[in-house]
Amino acid sequence: HHRGSPENHHCHRKSMPESRGCCPCWCRFIFSIGLTALFMWLSLRTSFPTCSIQYFYFPSLNKSLNTPKNTTLYFQLKLDNQNKDKGIYYDNINLTFVDKTNGSHLIGNTTINGFYQGYGKKAKKQGNVTTYGVDREAVFRAVSANGLAVFGVDLVTSVRFKIIFWKTGRRKMKVGGEIQVNDQGTKVNPKKGIKLKSNAHKDTCYCVVVGVLINFVVFIYLSRRSFPCVFYF
Repeated sequence: HHRGSPENHHCHRKSMPESRGCCPCWCRFIFSIGLTALFMWLSLRTSFPTCSIQYFYFPSLNKSLNTPKNTTLYFQLKLDNQNKDKGIYYDNINLTFVDKTNGSHLIGNTTINGFYQGYGKKAKKQGNVTTYGVDREAVFRAVSANGLAVFGVDLVTSVRFKIIFWKTGRRKMKVGGEIQVNDQGTKVNPKKGIKLKSNAHKDTCYCVVVGVLINFVVFIYLSRRSFPCVFYF
């Protein structure tokens, strides 16, 4: 039975290495695409600004002034844009103040007008609030016994990020923190700001993207070793 000439067998044997030579090229191509996508994502990813209360003063709690009827609260908010090459457009920033010395109840709120902040820039916004509903008996009792009154600050706004020549969609930002106030009416450790933090879960997108890329590259590598014919075209 005629099975073909030796020349045909020789050609067939030569075609296999030539086909296999395409596999490393495709692997390198796919790996390069994955790395490019990862680097682009890292360069475009954004982070919310860091918010902190740098100054907090309640004159009515200052024993040396003896002005218990003064209901004004003074504060300074610091916003730090730590993004590289990405500016931030703030919508109006809403601040809510809560008395947490005995329970938790609203004592005032205010709004800071929206503004634009360049990348790597810091902004300080000062303001004051006429408070109401403060549990004065509990607050004065707390500070008069060399203790501390506790107040809460909640911040809510939406931000857009400026990346080169375009803006992202709005992203809601909600952070908060507690401030301890002494018998001078100021926050404990006046030189150190109180960072406002989010209760939301940390963004796990970075880990997901990296994990997917690593698994994809490993899959390509194992498939090439176990099933080399898959990559023949």
